[in-house]
Amino acid sequence: MKKVLSIATVALLSSSLLASPDVQTQIDELTKELQDLKKDHTRTRDSLSEVKSQSANDNIKFGIDFRNAVDVLEYKNNDTGEKFRNHSLLSSRLFLTMKASPMDGLAFFGNFGVYSTWGADLYHNEGPLKDWSASSKASDSVMRIKEAYFVYKNKVGSQPYTFSIGRRPATNGFLANFRENEPKAGSPLAHITNMEVNGVMLKLGWDRFITGAYSKLVYGRAHTGEGHGVYGEDSAARFPYATTNDKEDENVDFFVFLGDAYNNGQYQVMYQWAHIFDTKGENPNLIPDPVANPGVTLKKGSAGYADLFSLGLKVDGVGDEISDFLDSTTLFASVAYTNYNAKSGHKIMGSSGSTDGQSFWVGAVIPDMITESGKFGFEYNQGSKYWTPMTWAEDTAMGSKVAVRGSAYEAYWNFDLFGVKYLPSQIRYTYAQHDYTPNINCAGWVEPKKVDITSSDIRFAVSYRY
Repeated sequence: MKKVLSIATVALLSSSLLASPDVQTQIDELTKELQDLKKDHTRTRDSLSEVKSQSANDNIKFGIDFRNAVDVLEYKNNDTGEKFRNHSLLSSRLFLTMKASPMDGLAFFGNFGVYSTWGADLYHNEGPLKDWSASSKASDSVMRIKEAYFVYKNKVGSQPYTFSIGRRPATNGFLANFRENEPKAGSPLAHITNMEVNGVMLKLGWDRFITGAYSKLVYGRAHTGEGHGVYGEDSAARFPYATTNDKEDENVDFFVFLGDAYNNGQYQVMYQWAHIFDTKGENPNLIPDPVANPGVTLKKGSAGYADLFSLGLKVDGVGDEISDFLDSTTLFASVAYTNYNAKSGHKIMGSSGSTDGQSFWVGAVIPDMITESGKFGFEYNQGSKYWTPMTWAEDTAMGSKVAVRGSAYEAYWNFDLFGVKYLPSQIRYTYAQHDYTPNINCAGWVEPKKVDITSSDIRFAVSYRY
C-alpha cells in the first residue's frame, strides 16, 4: 500500500513540475535546438554528397583487364603433306581502361593495350604494324592506344542524338563478344568489321518509334597515304605529310551505317553497311616497295572500292519462362556479303572487275550446368571464295576464323576460375578448313586460289578483370 502511494506521489509531483511554465519553456527550447541540429546535419550531409559527386567527376576511373593465355597451334597443307606446329604459344595481354564524366551527357573513354608473346621483341620488327590490330594481336611489348574517344549526348526537341570522335571501340563487336568472353559487345557487327579504327560518329535514337532502334553514321580513316617525312635534303622530306600527285597511295577512308532495327532485350536485330574508298589491291605497273614490304613482290596500290553488308539476329532466352536452362540460352545467326570493284588498270583479289563474297555465322551459348555462371558456346562459320571482311583484329592466334573461305568450327567454355567473378577464364577450340587461300590478313591484293589447308587452335586463358 505504501509502494502504491509513493508511485502516486511521484506521478503527482512530475505532473506539477511539467505544468510549471519555466520547465515547459526549457523543454520547448531544447526541442527547437534539436530541430536546428537536425537541419544542420541534413545540410552538411547534402554538402558532402555534392562534394563527393564533384570529386568523382573530376577524376578518371581506371580499370584493369589482364589476361594470360597458352595456345596450341597446328596447320596442315593436305596437298603437300606439310605440317606446322607450335605447342606452347604463351602470351600476355594488358588493357588499362579509363573513364571520366565531368558533366551530365559528356564522357571520355580510353584503353591502353599491350599484347605480347612471352620472349617477344621489344619492338615489332617484321615490317609495318598497322594500327588496325596493333593492340588486338600478339606482337611486341609496347603499350599502344587501343581506344580513346569522347561521347556527348543531348536532344534536339524530342530527337536524342550522340556525337563521338576518336579511336572507337570497334573490336569484339556484335556476336564476337561471346567467343572472346566479353560481357559487352563493341560497336560494329563483328561479321564484317573487327578492327581498331579512328572515326567520327553520330548516333540517332528511334526508340520512340521502334523498340530499341537506333542508327549510327561513322566516317573514319584506315590508312594514311605516304609522304609523312620531315624536313631534310631530299625533296620528299621537305614536304611533311604530303606527297606528289601519286594516286597509288591515297588515303583509305570508310563510311559505315549501322544500328539496331529492333531490340526489346530478348530479340535484337542489327544491320550494317560499310563502304571503303580506295581500298588496296594490285597495280601491275606499280614497282614493289622493298622497304615498306621486304620480300613482298606483289604490286600494291589504291585499286578501287568495296561495299560490305551484314544482318544479324540475337535471341537472349528461348521462349518465355519455359525453363531456367532456356531462359539462360542465347542463339544467334548472321549473314554477310562483300563486293569489291577494281578500277581501270588494277586488280583486286586477282580480278580486274567485280568480286562477290558471302558468309554465314551461327552460334549457341548455353549454361554449363557445372558452375554458377559458366557458359558453353558453339559456333559455325562458312565463307565463299571471295569472302573478305575487315577482321584484322580478331583475337585468334591462327587468324580470323570469321573470315574463313571454307568452314570453321568452334567450341568454348567460359567460366570464373575458382568461382571468383574477377577471374573470367576460357577453354576454347577452333578448327578451320580453308578451301581457298587462307584469308589471314583480309588482303585485297592476294588472289584466292583453291587449296586444302586445315588449322586448329586450342587455347586456355585466365584473366583478371576489375
